[in-house]
Amino acid sequence: RFCLPLVLASLPTMATGEEIVPALQDSWGDFWLFRFFVNAAGYASIVVPGFLLIQYFKRRNYLETGRSICFPVIKSCVFGSEVKSAHQDDGSLPPRAEPTESSTARQVFKLLFCAAGLQASYLTWGVLQERVMTRTYGATETDPGEKFKDSQFLVFMNRILAFTVAGLYCALTKQPRHGAPMYKYSFASLSNILSSWCQYEALKYISFPTQVLAKASKVIPVMMMGKLVSRKSYEYWEYLTAALISVGVSMFLLSSAPNRTVSTVTTFSGVVLLAGYIIFDSFTSNWQDALFTYKMSPVQMMFGVNVFSCLFTVGSLLEQGALLESLRFMARHSEFTAHAVLLSVCSACGQLFIFYTINQFGAAVFTIIMTLRQAFAILLSCLIYGHAVTVVGGLGIAVVFMALFLRVYARSRMKKRSKKLPPGETPVQKV
Repeated sequence: RFCLPLVLASLPTMATGEEIVPALQDSWGDFWLFRFFVNAAGYASIVVPGFLLIQYFKRRNYLETGRSICFPVIKSCVFGSEVKSAHQDDGSLPPRAEPTESSTARQVFKLLFCAAGLQASYLTWGVLQERVMTRTYGATETDPGEKFKDSQFLVFMNRILAFTVAGLYCALTKQPRHGAPMYKYSFASLSNILSSWCQYEALKYISFPTQVLAKASKVIPVMMMGKLVSRKSYEYWEYLTAALISVGVSMFLLSSAPNRTVSTVTTFSGVVLLAGYIIFDSFTSNWQDALFTYKMSPVQMMFGVNVFSCLFTVGSLLEQGALLESLRFMARHSEFTAHAVLLSVCSACGQLFIFYTINQFGAAVFTIIMTLRQAFAILLSCLIYGHAVTVVGGLGIAVVFMALFLRVYARSRMKKRSKKLPPGETPVQKV
């Protein structure tokens, strides 16, 4: 069972017969599947004892019998302090602030501020992500330089800053009383870590435009996860747009360019890592949606998930000895240090812009801005790093973004219609 992926991962692209650079992995320890299992073992060394402790406290009925000095902490981590909210119109989003006396010019300025913040944060993040994972540092005329290989350290850098920003925000602003058991954040945290790791690792095997387009198609597995995890149902137009996205992505992936370089090769390993990213990310969003049935703000969710993300990643890095090695790499290459810090800043600021945009203008406007961001990211990557896109591939990109905009339009029409439904009827849930 495990031999077949190992053999296929070493094969050339599915579109051309070009050879992959043999130094993609300098040693067995650099192979992505091996690192994945090593990382997973590190997370398991924290998850398994935590799971056993939770079961122990539940079997002892600690909520009724416990009175030690640690009781408040254990209660918060294992049992929580509030019951779920039985009726919430949209627990995953904060109530949108309706502009009452705000002028049109002020609203336009806010919209431009949100759009510029999201575009600047995530376009910079995308360019830096490709730079860090695909280019060398310290190259000279005599020395080819070295690549940074530990994607988990970049995930840790992103999460530690996001944890700090979310913690400061919660401390400085009024938040709802927290009631969810803390351990429930660990599920979303694990899937979030693994999806981010797959995202970074995939750039070693596929081009950034391919990754962006695949991320745009994650609505399909999100719908599948919604059916499995949350028992959601969907409208016909959602299936239609999902099918159009699949067609567009297939056109792009199967198109071949005559001057395709090694960096644009789509390998089997890259496809598997992209699939892993989409699956883990789909689980994260659906699990977070289920967690929002507790009364909490999005920033509290951001804080809770990143607490466990920092714990898991730093624990795994210390067990592997990779934390010190990554810090040594930062000391050797100041350029990498600047890139890693800026990458984390862009990720944390981008999350805050997401919350602010949805709160001010709603999810539909946010989706349009982020869809445009994906198109700009592909264009920017092609201009900076020289990725070639064929005519068929360009048509595939156009089909994907046409389907995404059609999806936004249909969803806004459905929301308007749902407001006119009789009181007893419930609109179909959407993704």
